[in-house]
Formats: sequence, structure tokens, C-alpha cells
Amino acid sequence: MKRRDVLKSALLGTSVAISGDAASQSHTSAKVSPKAPASAVWKPLLFDAHQSETVTLLADLIIPETDTPGAREAGAAAYIDLILNDGDTEVRENFLKGLGWLDGYAIRSHNNPFRRLTSDQQTELLSTLDRATRPELRPGARFFKQIKQLTIEGYYTSKVGIDELNKHGVPNTYA
Repeated sequence: MKRRDVLKSALLGTSVAISGDAASQSHTSAKVSPKAPASAVWKPLLFDAHQSETVTLLADLIIPETDTPGAREAGAAAYIDLILNDGDTEVRENFLKGLGWLDGYAIRSHNNPFRRLTSDQQTELLSTLDRATRPELRPGARFFKQIKQLTIEGYYTSKVGIDELNKHGVPNTYA
């Protein structure tokens, strides 16, 4: 699959289907959503299976499904994977270090990596990072800010996010 097709799919909020060239790569496949059709498969370019599961979970916690689709349905994790894979090396390395830091912190706090914590533990840990002032939590706070920003970008540049923004139509006037 050509890079342009992957980017187009990510920006439209559709999942990247495994095809010819992409299927021959040695990346782990992960479903975008348990509710997604069987053909909707995201094949990570950068993340391993553990990382892709963690990023998908984090994005879903940041923008959960409510009466509208969440980050998982929008393909935010696939967007994050693509942007980091093709983007600045330092940004990518900082993200991956932050992802590792998060698991280390979860293990120190709850004896399990982040993706294995209960929903309440995950929320509590992220809330701690969101309002962190202690110096030892700064790496986690920076990472959480980074993944929130990427999740929001991924969500609101997807078809799901654009539909959400325009669900009440576009105003005729700006009073």
C-alpha cells in the first residue's frame, strides 16, 4: 500500500486494510475496534502489538465512545502510528519513551502494565498525570499531553470527527 493511501485512509478515519505490500511487512495486526467490520484492520507501521493496544486504549480513554463514536472508531491510534512513523525522529523517540514510562509507572503503582490495569486504575493514573506537579511525574505528564494532542488531531481529522463537528450543520451567520 502506498504511503499516500495510508495517510488518506488515516485522515478519513477509515482503517487501513491489509493488502499486497502491507501484508508482506512483519508488523503485528490489530483490530481497530471490536465493533469494526472484519475487513477493518489496522496494521501498525511503528508500534508492536503491546504498544498498539496501549495507544488504542489511551486514545479511547481520552475520547471515549458515548452517544457519538470515540477515538477507537475514528482510527485515532492508526493516525498516531502513521504520524509518528513518518514524522520527526525526536518526537517519535520521545513518544515511545513516554509510552514505556507509562507502563513502568503503572507497574510501580499497581504491579501491572497500563493496559492490564482496571478501568478505575487507568483513569486514576491518567488523572494524576494530567495534574502532575511532582518532578518525578514530569515525563509522564509530557507524554500524556502529547498523546492527548495526537488523539484530538486524529479524531477531528477523521470522517467520524468531522461528522461530529458538523452534526448540527454549519452556521449560516456568525452573529
